[in-house]
Amino acid sequence: MITITYNTAVYTPAGWRSEVVTAIAKQLTPKRVRVVEVTDVGGNGKTGYASRTGANRQTYSVGGVAQREIGKIKILSACTSVSLAPDLRQKTMSHILTAIGAP
Repeated sequence: MITITYNTAVYTPAGWRSEVVTAIAKQLTPKRVRVVEVTDVGGNGKTGYASRTGANRQTYSVGGVAQREIGKIKILSACTSVSLAPDLRQKTMSHILTAIGAP
């Protein structure tokens, strides 16, 4: 699993807006991943409602955006950030330490 960050569109009463999504994804090919879990939408977590400016006309459903993103296939070159998920980083380190015979 890897952690990716990318931009997506959210619908508000004032029209479509861009928001940053952070998600955990499973790699399908060297260039593509499938979103498994959304961890954050626009810095607002993954549930509830949010507004970019605080105005009612900018509100959108964070939970709805998170649910819509699950299962989507993303191209890694279009993502703004790509890194190993924290749990995999730990597993990878332990495998490396075991392989070299460290205690």
